[in-house]
Amino acid sequence: MEYQAVLDIKDFVDLSGFNKQDVSLIKKACAFASTAHESQKRLSGEPFIIHPLHVAGMLFEMGFDAEVIAAGLLHDTVEDTGITLENLKRQFGQEISNLVDGVTKISRIRSENIKQRQAENIRKMLFSMVNDIRIILIKLTDKLHNMRTLEYLEKGKAQRIAKETLDIYAPLAGRLGMARFKIELEDLSLKYMNPGFYNDLKSYVTQRKEVREKYIEKVKLILQKEFAKYNIKAKIMGRAKHFYSIYKKMKDKEKTFDEIFDLFAIRIIAGTVKECYEIMGVVHKLWIPFRGRFKDYVAVPKSNMYRSLHTTVIGPEGKTLEVQIRTHKMNMIAEEGISAHWAYKEGKKNLSGIEKELTWLRKLKMWKENMDNPTAFMEDLQKELLEDEIYVFTPKGDVIELPIDSTPIDFAYRIHTEIGNHCFGAMVNDRISPLRNSLHSCDVIEILTSKNATPGREWLDVIKTSHARHKIRAFFSKHETKEETHKQRDQTTKDTPRAEKKEDRSVKEKDYQDEFKLRVEGEKNVQMYLAQCCNPHPGDEITGYITRGKGITVHRANCKNLKAIKDYQKRKITVEWEEKTTKVYSVDIVSKDRSGLLMEITTAIANTNANIVELHMKASQDGLVKAAFRIQIKSSYQLKLFLKDIKAIPDVKSIDFR
Repeated sequence: MEYQAVLDIKDFVDLSGFNKQDVSLIKKACAFASTAHESQKRLSGEPFIIHPLHVAGMLFEMGFDAEVIAAGLLHDTVEDTGITLENLKRQFGQEISNLVDGVTKISRIRSENIKQRQAENIRKMLFSMVNDIRIILIKLTDKLHNMRTLEYLEKGKAQRIAKETLDIYAPLAGRLGMARFKIELEDLSLKYMNPGFYNDLKSYVTQRKEVREKYIEKVKLILQKEFAKYNIKAKIMGRAKHFYSIYKKMKDKEKTFDEIFDLFAIRIIAGTVKECYEIMGVVHKLWIPFRGRFKDYVAVPKSNMYRSLHTTVIGPEGKTLEVQIRTHKMNMIAEEGISAHWAYKEGKKNLSGIEKELTWLRKLKMWKENMDNPTAFMEDLQKELLEDEIYVFTPKGDVIELPIDSTPIDFAYRIHTEIGNHCFGAMVNDRISPLRNSLHSCDVIEILTSKNATPGREWLDVIKTSHARHKIRAFFSKHETKEETHKQRDQTTKDTPRAEKKEDRSVKEKDYQDEFKLRVEGEKNVQMYLAQCCNPHPGDEITGYITRGKGITVHRANCKNLKAIKDYQKRKITVEWEEKTTKVYSVDIVSKDRSGLLMEITTAIANTNANIVELHMKASQDGLVKAAFRIQIKSSYQLKLFLKDIKAIPDVKSIDFR
């Protein structure tokens, strides 16, 4: 087609389906954009207006309304010409002006750091998308057309744009369920980032095409024959893996071309949800399914609204066969994602409903409240929002979507900030699980909380979600001032002279509860209560029992009352006395000299689990003996026990320690 023949919107859009007002708006936008870009050309030599016309045409094909098509025509006017947003607003109104602004780069950025500029612009676009999701759809369409014509750019710049597309825009398309966009963006990125591999793969696929088609045809005939028995009418088609997915699988799993192409894939389109499950039964009756490879995204849709049944079986000739089963509407949403709502005439009128379905968009709204640093935003975006996800359940059956390798801590903060701040443990699938363990899809998680439990700083090293990270940091930031005040008060108290207290008073539970901390399976700051029935002491072998809403009760391991607790085996947990930093004390004991004295002193030391570092004894002519010790003591409680036992030894006259 000659350039001169395609400078009008009529060559890209059939305006017959629009009313007069919409036709007038689209034509006005086309004329305005043509005038604004009149003197500009693309690197290919084409008039610049070709690009906005293609973008508008693609938006039309996806079923968008006149305002979005107009914004597609105008999307480069503010960024690449002298047109201002105010000018655009006067000509086309606030709605279209906002759409164009959302996809317009920030012109005031003058940073030499390319990554900084990229972060600022992507952050602006995504936060604009929170207010109107159509912005990202226009941007993705713009990006796809630019990627289709990337060959005219200098090699280094083309590769940089391809990497940005692969890192940001292709995953964004995936998050919005736009598989068709995602696949093409990934394949085009691979074409410029690794042209050698891309060309080899393209050649290999062409060579294997006949083999693949022949096998898929065989599978189709077997299935159609079986479907006829059950009066099932369904469409069966081969599903070729796209280039980037092959590349990634070869790289991640170190497989060859031949190994990858031993996998065949089909997609079955059914009439109803009921038929989807019936077809799954037929497939599993025909061929043996791989254990753990059945996934039901119909009952539990992905966060991008994707719904389908997946299974992998040992198909004809012993070859691995991947099968997807879905309805026509599911298939359209799987291919087009959020844009399918416009095709179903649900778009502009049902934006709020769409946004409720997209848990990813809800997370982005939470980020808007907490994320001011563009560079940190990009890091968290790539770590969390653009990675694969898992789907886990609350005890009530609510589905929670989290990034892969998320922990119960991430889950707790996703439920509610206070649940995260007061969690001390978790039960995963009715079994105790350490807070740092990774969760998996379909896990059922119950978070155990106590009003006295608080976050541990070590949580920041294991959590996966930025939401949890922000909340934990906010907790510590809020409590830093309080902690500093407490430290100052404690120091003042420490420096103030106090009256001497009697040292051979009885040692009660509160003495070692203050001095010793317990930890549960590696976690600290967990509220635990010492059981009164068996009164465990430091050094005793202990076990924990999780009470609902009250933390952990700690018993001696041999406590007889444990047998009477109905669900003890289900809710028991490993607890231990936390190791303390030892201090070395010098102790001088003066006693009447007699037989067996040294044995009684060393026995007293051993009974308190102290460690003798050095020992000297010297007898005097007046019948007294002086014992000089250096011992390691773990806490003041241990010191109290030691002093109590030493003073109880007959004939001891005095004790001095420092």
